[in-house]
Amino acid sequence: MAPPAASRKHHHRSRPLPRRVPVLLVLTLLAAAATVASAQLSSEDYYDASCPAALLTIRSAVATAVLLDRRMGASLLRLHFHDCFVQGCDASVLLDDDAAAGFTGEKGAGPNAGSLRGFDVIDNIKTLLELLCPQTVSCADILAVAARDSVEQVIKPAASC
Repeated sequence: MAPPAASRKHHHRSRPLPRRVPVLLVLTLLAAAATVASAQLSSEDYYDASCPAALLTIRSAVATAVLLDRRMGASLLRLHFHDCFVQGCDASVLLDDDAAAGFTGEKGAGPNAGSLRGFDVIDNIKTLLELLCPQTVSCADILAVAARDSVEQVIKPAASC
């Protein structure tokens, strides 16, 4: 007599995932992150009156950075993630250490020290925006928009296939 169906053991051979599954998973996660990144601003026209060239300046600088170093797309997204991970998306990940004040910034803090890239891209964008419209575009907004735009730059070629 055969054992009841509920007590039968099922043995499945594990099959490796097709190569395109991890790529699709990464692209899906990047697209989801881009959606979160774009939510930092209340709308696409937030800076239209105060700094009309803000988003185009960020997009152009990010496109150039990703063109020069393809990995920069992921680096800018990761930079934004690390900023948001600790107490919200406030650009605190850009803070340097101040030994005189006894302050350790997030940039040099344990998990971030030496592992994050893209600070130079953000610094360049901030410099450009300060020339165009001084004290207008926040560093938190620059990080969020740069993360969104970096994902778009990386996905763009893949999406056109």
